[in-house]
Amino acid sequence: MPSIIPFNAKNRLLSHAKKYLSNPALLFDERDRAIQILLKAIKYADVDLRREILLLLGSFAKEEVYWTLYEIMTDQEEPDELRDQAAIHLSVIGPFLDDPQRLVRRLINDIKSTDRDLKIRAMIALGWEGNMAAVLPLIECLYEPDDEIQEIAVNALCNLKDGRLIGLLSDRITHCSLDQKRAILFNLWRFKDRQEEVAMVYRRELEGGDPALRLDILMVLGQLDDQPDNEALYRSFLKDKNPKVRALALERLGEMNVLDQAEILALLDDHAMEVKRAAMDILQDLKKTRGPES
Repeated sequence: MPSIIPFNAKNRLLSHAKKYLSNPALLFDERDRAIQILLKAIKYADVDLRREILLLLGSFAKEEVYWTLYEIMTDQEEPDELRDQAAIHLSVIGPFLDDPQRLVRRLINDIKSTDRDLKIRAMIALGWEGNMAAVLPLIECLYEPDDEIQEIAVNALCNLKDGRLIGLLSDRITHCSLDQKRAILFNLWRFKDRQEEVAMVYRRELEGGDPALRLDILMVLGQLDDQPDNEALYRSFLKDKNPKVRALALERLGEMNVLDQAEILALLDDHAMEVKRAAMDILQDLKKTRGPES
């Protein structure tokens, strides 16, 4: 039979938990006691309070809380939002665990589950930097028929931050669905130590890939540090059929400060309002920086 906590004792427990949540100094002064109280309070608090407790414990008590997070994530009786939060917290604290291998094994086993929700949450939880044990199981998920599972696998693989995956993901772009391709392109910029390779992938897709993705790629290309070839690339899209692409390319060139006044004035004749507006904003910035004689 489940243990029953008297009503007054339960209230005292929740009261103590709220006290620690509102007073971080007390929390650190009474760390061990506070952790035990907060872990017990999770069982009896409402969803909002449990969310606060999990967030707090995940920030400073990673070793003590990760199995509680796993239990919440896998418990079908728990609210979906709390199970989602637990999966995300696991992915955040994973790199800081002294020995995460037992947890990793359980999560990899959950990826094979027929329970779709559990599978998805386990994939999210595995996506932390340096978790190389998760590479092959997540790669296998790229080839499942479920589009959402494919996209979550992409996100989790990119969270591993291993530059060796760029080649795999770049090759996958040529063989996957539009949605999975978009997910890959939206995540590649996060490989900060391999920006030259990532920029090459983006330029390749802009020049010869699906036109439907041009706007998306231009948006994420701006997340990379300045690339010397980008000016010519942006200029090539000033005459694109999609006015949103033209406007974004123009904005990027304005940020690079490589347009002269004659070029900007010519773009004021574009039939699309978003392009006119972008040209006008750049022209105004140009006059502020170079003076009225420009």
